[in-house]
Amino acid sequence: MIALSLIGIGTGNPDHVTRQAVDEINAVDVILIPRKGPEKDGLAHLRREICARVLRGPGPALREFDLPRRDGSGDYRAGVDAWHDAIAEVWAAELAAALPRGGRAGFLVWGDPALYDSSLRIAERLRARMRLEVRVIPGITAIAALTAGHAIPLNTIAAPVTITTGRRLRAAGWPPGSDTLVVMLDGSNAFQHIDSEGISIWWSGYAGMAEELRIAGPLAEVASEIVAARALARARHGWIMDIYLLRRDCD
Repeated sequence: MIALSLIGIGTGNPDHVTRQAVDEINAVDVILIPRKGPEKDGLAHLRREICARVLRGPGPALREFDLPRRDGSGDYRAGVDAWHDAIAEVWAAELAAALPRGGRAGFLVWGDPALYDSSLRIAERLRARMRLEVRVIPGITAIAALTAGHAIPLNTIAAPVTITTGRRLRAAGWPPGSDTLVVMLDGSNAFQHIDSEGISIWWSGYAGMAEELRIAGPLAEVASEIVAARALARARHGWIMDIYLLRRDCD
């Protein structure tokens, strides 16, 4: 039996790692650290840095491995499913090699494992390959870091909030039933493809981290500034994680 802990580590700021997460990191036998290619090596480095900050004594072994890349040439959903299957095969091989007699493994998940992260879906695929027990340690979400950084409430009074992706915003426009949107996983500045009249935006890159960038204002006035800042930050760091809130102006 392998016990796999999916440990939410917040947005990359070691100070956002909860005491529960610290205890879990110290309790496992091995921490799995994925590598996503040289252009995103900073993500693996941050995971190593967090471990160095919170480990008590020698702690668990750190085991790094390369993740397969997603084929983006065909149907999006089919490509994601195939990619998750491939990742599950890599996870299974790494767990078997690291814990041949069973034990406890930890996987440090950006933000929270339940919010726009596929770790739980990949872990579910592993159940068909091995005896696996899954434990989830919640983490501070990018949404919380976004609203805290801008010092704004997530919702207006008694009103709903829609959490969506850049892909869906670009393809389908503003979803009905909500005047507030939180947009995640947007690699193409989807806010440029909606009517900006009466819309305000609060954008954060590297939310919660020392490198955090924040831009806010009427969408029509700051959209080009966000696009330029995002491109510059990605060129400088080799990667970017950003998130933004859109709100219709209400009388």
